[in-house]
Amino acid sequence: MNTLKHYSFDLWFTLIKSNPQFKKERALLFYHRFNSLKKTIIEIEAIFRTVDILCNAINEKTGNNISAEEMYLMVLYQINENNNCFDGINLFELYNELELLLFNYSPTLFCNETKNIVKKIKSKQGITTSILSNTAFVKGRSLKKILHYLEIDIYFDFQIYSDEVNLSKPNIKLYDLLFDNIIEFRKNDNIKLTEVLHIGDNINADINGAMNKGFKAFQINSNNKLITDIP
Repeated sequence: MNTLKHYSFDLWFTLIKSNPQFKKERALLFYHRFNSLKKTIIEIEAIFRTVDILCNAINEKTGNNISAEEMYLMVLYQINENNNCFDGINLFELYNELELLLFNYSPTLFCNETKNIVKKIKSKQGITTSILSNTAFVKGRSLKKILHYLEIDIYFDFQIYSDEVNLSKPNIKLYDLLFDNIIEFRKNDNIKLTEVLHIGDNINADINGAMNKGFKAFQINSNNKLITDIP
């Protein structure tokens, strides 16, 4: 068995989890401001969930990335059931407002051991680490700020987000990009594919995607394994 040299981490439901209050406040914003048909708050929350699940499934199938702006437009359309709801919408300003809301109701570390484990891994001689994350309503630029706020960004040598490269896991091209970044960061020290371990919760995007590239993979949180079980 080869010694592991690089640890790659998924983000959502692997290292962090969302704050339920953020989703409630986000739905309230759309309920009060973009709700011409007077849908209930429960209906709007359900629309957000539907769009999130749909776009995630599409991204995993195509390997591409539906932008956060496109996802918010889908929500607006489903709430109002017509294209006129796009009139007067400044997507740049809307996302900035939602980003501030995200920071007010920040995601949290998935568990109490998360920071300790990534710190321990990063402290080992010759080990490099990274983030490889699909994005949805929240962009990579925002997630980088969240990781800084949670004080764990310092334990990762680089971060790759699907919206910034227009590729989504399990697309092999995204795992190719990950390996290219590992080689570049490690100054081409002849690291082998089997010396890379990708950790995540999603069996398709994380586990199958990483193994299809030739990496090792380790599933946590959606099974009976935890971050403390990482080899």
